[in-house]
Amino acid sequence: MSKPNVVFLLTDQWRLQALGYAGNAQVQTPNIDRLAGESINFKHAISGYSVCCPWRASFLTGQYPLTHGVIVNDVPISSEPIGLGDAFKRAGYNTAYIGKWHVDGRGRSSYIPPERRLGFDYFKVLECTHDYNQSAYYDNDDPTMRFWDGYDVFAQMADAQEYIESQSPAKPFMLVLSWGPPHNPYETAPQEYRDRYETHEIELRPNVPPEMADDAREWLAGYYAHCSAIDKSVGDIMGTLDERGLTNNTVLVFASDHGDMLGSQGWTRKQKPWEESIRVPFLLRYPAKYGRDSREVSPFLNAHDIMPTLLGVCDLPIPASVEGRDFSAALAGETIASNGRVGAARRHSPADTGSDGALLACFHPFGEWSRAAGGHEYRGIRTARYTYCRTLNGSWLLYDNDADPYQLENLVDHSEYADIQAELETLLQRKLDEIGDEFLDGMAYINKWSYPLDDTGTVPFR
Repeated sequence: MSKPNVVFLLTDQWRLQALGYAGNAQVQTPNIDRLAGESINFKHAISGYSVCCPWRASFLTGQYPLTHGVIVNDVPISSEPIGLGDAFKRAGYNTAYIGKWHVDGRGRSSYIPPERRLGFDYFKVLECTHDYNQSAYYDNDDPTMRFWDGYDVFAQMADAQEYIESQSPAKPFMLVLSWGPPHNPYETAPQEYRDRYETHEIELRPNVPPEMADDAREWLAGYYAHCSAIDKSVGDIMGTLDERGLTNNTVLVFASDHGDMLGSQGWTRKQKPWEESIRVPFLLRYPAKYGRDSREVSPFLNAHDIMPTLLGVCDLPIPASVEGRDFSAALAGETIASNGRVGAARRHSPADTGSDGALLACFHPFGEWSRAAGGHEYRGIRTARYTYCRTLNGSWLLYDNDADPYQLENLVDHSEYADIQAELETLLQRKLDEIGDEFLDGMAYINKWSYPLDDTGTVPFR
């Protein structure tokens, strides 16, 4: 079998609960639902570092945040990894990245030179913008700022189509298309998509408090509009692969970096350990190797596991700098080796199966989760049934997600759950020990890398 192409469709702040295939009957996502019907679904995909830059840096390096140093938004990668693009380019691939980058940390509107692109050659990127209708970018090696035409989801999708169509069958390609929506501002999708959703008809999750209901319905109507616009673009990309005869030998992934609370638990945005923030979609279709029948796999896929898993799917070498696990064997129905696949920098214990839970971490509270807003650093574990978290002051959250899917009852220190809480605490501590995470006060990490803070306690962005 020839090396497969890879097309990775990455969205920003799209929670799992806002997809038709995941059970949401309100949002219109027919193309993604169709893709789900042909894909392997990582049912336990978790955004363990549920905010943009830490997640993206782990995705692009295969490393844990305390290795690459991106523990908050808008700081640069501090390690010297072999990046995702590097790994594929070494294996003979053309590499491309289009859209939002957000790991350079040297200004959200600054030009990013080739040596900081982690191996991606075709590069139409801006560090970060949320102005989706006046969206800037830099065209490869030209330091002149340009602007996408109209709503950037559609313009970036069209550029990705052109890139795919330009590729020679003689050489495989790896393309990441990184969209900004459905991240807020929610009200900026094209009018035809906003017209699909009436605010008063939006149904809320039971964990949205009454005092936030009106706002949450407005947010969700706009959020769903962005989702449906992206869904249209996912269908267009699928159509291009079909037209070019590339579908069978292309690894097509649909994913998100983290979710969005949208009023659940009385919170907005991300960084929190509740389901709406940490549960994300991860669909992988590769017909030549796995067929086109839908099925679920159970590994707890976290951001740092994506790079090694993609390389494993493509039968390519995994760099020694990678710390995540290769879960590709699970896609073929095999049992994951008990010690996983990890890089030389840190190794997991022989008892770690890689399927018992995903680590959750907030290293420094900032932004909407700042100390001033009531936020704090935490570490936690999400297993197939439970969510458990602790802060620097001790146990904080415990939910039985089977019995209580909306996480309405915190079971910490309930006597009937004492054994379960103790077991989860042991599991959490074991995982922290395995990666050398001492769970220090967030300022210890800020000071380690000498990151500046503004008067709100946030690393400023420019």
